[in-house]
Amino acid sequence: MALSAEDERLSRLPLLRDVDPVVLAAAARHARWRRAAPNEVVIDYDDRSDEVFLILSGTVRVAVHSASGQEVILGELAGGDLFGEMAAIDGLSRSANVTATHNTVLCCLPRHAFLDLVLSAPSAGLQLLKLLVTRLRLLDARNVELAVLPVRQRLVAELLRLGRPREDGALRISPPPAQHILAARIGARREAVSRELSQLAREGLAQVSRQSIVLPKPGLLREAVRAAMNGDAKPQKKSA
Repeated sequence: MALSAEDERLSRLPLLRDVDPVVLAAAARHARWRRAAPNEVVIDYDDRSDEVFLILSGTVRVAVHSASGQEVILGELAGGDLFGEMAAIDGLSRSANVTATHNTVLCCLPRHAFLDLVLSAPSAGLQLLKLLVTRLRLLDARNVELAVLPVRQRLVAELLRLGRPREDGALRISPPPAQHILAARIGARREAVSRELSQLAREGLAQVSRQSIVLPKPGLLREAVRAAMNGDAKPQKKSA
């Protein structure tokens, strides 16, 4: 079966790569396409909508806000990712705010079409389960870090997750997140993040510029985080 241009774009997404073309075409008939500009809210916390959004291109930020108004960033998603699946699965309201950070192209599937798809295509259902487990593991890791680690090690753990390997073994984050964004990701204040980044730079463990953050010794940083998790690190004042 020949795929339409839109179906072809969908078939390249990790979730749908191995889905039978007939099943994919049936789902695509219910899809609508949306473009979101930077800073445009795609879904908001407690919305009652239940569409699932597949990201064709661009990036979005997932965040929640505390009662005091503090933003906690849960992560960023890019092309190939999806969001909104929780409301589609359990029928409850949205659990987070999702805002575009760049020009973003989305395929929006109604709840019934998404559920029919993942229940009819075992490969898509398995990919969805893997995605949910990955996000659960990350949430567990961050909760533990927030409970037991000082700001320095929480920051290091987040930078290690964000870094991309270079040929020399270093990790590079480019473009670097703004300090207030890093702070919102790890449950700290911007001033604390600024202070710890400066200290890491003085120790030769980070190279910070407007273009990137480079971690030249990621193995050493991983060992420090592991030691802190095991209670082996020297006591540090836990700022927030």
